Amino acid sequence: MKRNSLSSFYVSLWLLFTAVILQAVESAKGKYAHLLFNELFEHYSNALRPVEDTDKVLNVTLQITLSQIKDMDERNQILSAYLWIRQSWYDAYLKWDKDKYDGLDSIRIPSNLVWRPDIVLYNKADDDFSEPVNTNVVLRYDGKITWDAPAITKSSCVVDVSYFPFDSQQCNLTFGSWTYNGNQVDIINSLDSGDLSDFVEDVEWEIHGMPAVKNVITYGCCSEPYPDVTFTLILKRKSSFYIFNLLLPCILISFLAPLGFYLPADSGEKVSLGVTVLLALTVFQLMVAEIMPPSENVPLIGKYYIATMTMITASTALTIIIMNLHHCGSEAKPVPQWARVVILDYMSKIFFVYDVGENCTSPKREKEDESKLEGDDSCQRKHKEVRSHLSNRNDDCDLTEKLNGNLNKSCGVPGENVREAVNCCSCYKTLIKNIEYIANCVRDHKANRAKGIEWKKVAKVMDRFFMWIFFIMVFFMSVLIIGKAA
Repeated sequence: MKRNSLSSFYVSLWLLFTAVILQAVESAKGKYAHLLFNELFEHYSNALRPVEDTDKVLNVTLQITLSQIKDMDERNQILSAYLWIRQSWYDAYLKWDKDKYDGLDSIRIPSNLVWRPDIVLYNKADDDFSEPVNTNVVLRYDGKITWDAPAITKSSCVVDVSYFPFDSQQCNLTFGSWTYNGNQVDIINSLDSGDLSDFVEDVEWEIHGMPAVKNVITYGCCSEPYPDVTFTLILKRKSSFYIFNLLLPCILISFLAPLGFYLPADSGEKVSLGVTVLLALTVFQLMVAEIMPPSENVPLIGKYYIATMTMITASTALTIIIMNLHHCGSEAKPVPQWARVVILDYMSKIFFVYDVGENCTSPKREKEDESKLEGDDSCQRKHKEVRSHLSNRNDDCDLTEKLNGNLNKSCGVPGENVREAVNCCSCYKTLIKNIEYIANCVRDHKANRAKGIEWKKVAKVMDRFFMWIFFIMVFFMSVLIIGKAA
C-alpha cells in the first residue's frame, strides 16, 4: 500500500515538474518572439521592395484555391467566386539566426507590417474596389513570407449561351502586379492549375478543371514586360433543372398543337386551342429572355421555342383555312376533279378517313349500301311505270277528247261519261306536274347536300394530313434538342 502511494506521488511530482518546464519554455519563446519582433522592425520599412539590390527581380509564388462558386450572372456576365489566395516571397530584411532566439524559426504578424506585392485581379468586375483582407503572415527565419488571404471575387466572364441549357463556359481569372513590371516583380505559378481539393460542390455548375498559364505581355504604354497568371475555370452547366422546368413543359405543350387538327370542326375549339398553346409558349420564351444576356447569340432553347411558336402559328392559320373548307355550303363550287381524285380517293384511304358511320372493316355497311341502291332502283322503276301509265292515260284522254269533239259535231249532245273522262285527265296532268316539281327539289337538295358533304370530307382529310405532318415535325425537333444534351 505504501509502495503504491509513493509511486503515485513520484508521478504527480514528475508531471508538475514537466508542466513548470513547459511553461518556462513557452514564456521563454514569447520573450524571444518579442525581442525578435522589436529587433526586426526597429529600422524596417514596408514601403520599399525588400531586395538588397534594386536591379534584382523579386519572385512571388502565387497559388489559388477555389472554395466555392457563389453565383454566375449570365445576363451581366459576372462570375462570383470564393477564393483562397496564397502568396509567398523572400524578404531580404527579415532574416534572423534562430539559434540566437532559442530555436524560434517562425512568427505570425499582421500583414500590413511587411511589404506586400500589389497583385490584383485584372478582370475584376466589382463595383466596390475592396482591399485584401488584412490577415496575418507567416514569417520564417530565412526571410520567407507566406500570406494566405480569403477573397470573394467578382470577375468579368464572356458567357456563350448558344447551347443553353447544355452549355459549357470558360471564365478567366487573371492575376498580376498593378505597378511593378516584370523586371521588378515576377510571378511564378505554384501549381499547373488551381487547387480544387477544397471545392464545395455547386448545385448548378460542374468543375472540369482550372488550368493556370503564365503570360508576359508588353503593353503599348510601356516597354517593360508585365507578367500575369491566368486561371481558366472550365464550367459545365447541370441541365436537369432547366430540362424539367423549361424544356419538358415546352415539349408537352408542343404535342398539343397537332391535336388541334383532330378536334371536330363543329366543336368550335380548334382555333382557341392553337392560340392558348401559343400564349403558353410565349410565357416560357419571356422567362428564358429574362435569364439570358441581350446578345446576338440566341440560346438553343430559345431557338426551339421560336421554331415551335412558328409551327403553332402555321397550324392555327391552316386550321382557319380548313374551317372555311368545312363550312362550304350549297353556294360553293363543286369539288375539283383533281381534288376528288387525289384527296377523296387516295388520301382518304391513306389516312383512314371515312364518312359518318363508315368503317374500314364492316362489310355490313357495304351490303346496306347495295340494298339501298337496289331499293332506289326499284323506286325509280316504279316511278317510271307510274309516269308511263299516266302518259298512257293522257293519250287516252286526248283520244277521248277527239272522239268527244267528233260526237259533238255529229250529234251536238255531249255525254256524261265523256265529261268525267276529261275531268280525270286534267287531274292527272296536275298531279304529274306536282310530282315532277317535288322530284326536282329533292334532286337539287341531294346534289347540294352531296356537295357540302364532299367539302367536309376534303377538310377532314386535310386535317388528318396536317396533323401527322406536324406530329412528325414536333417529334424531330424534340429529338434534335434532346440530342444536344448527349
